[in-house]
Amino acid sequence: MQSYVYILSNKKHGTLYTGVTSNLIQRVYQHKYTHGSNFTTQHAVHKLVYYELFGEICDAIQKEKQIKHWNRQWKINLIEKDNPDWVDLYFSII
Repeated sequence: MQSYVYILSNKKHGTLYTGVTSNLIQRVYQHKYTHGSNFTTQHAVHKLVYYELFGEICDAIQKEKQIKHWNRQWKINLIEKDNPDWVDLYFSII
């Protein structure tokens, strides 16, 4: 089953949240409209700034764990490699 690792932010260089899902559109929608996690609701982290597709959920989970252990600058570099302006990618995938 296809799965995604994604990173949300509240603004450029703001608070970051990393997650994994098999339905990216639905999950980001949940975060945007406060049905996601307590963390994203509390910190208004709603912008999809990075995502990566995987063929298997186990690979996506492994990548999520890896990213969560990275320092902040590595995460910023990952985002800015393909999204230097921190555009909300949600509207390009719906």
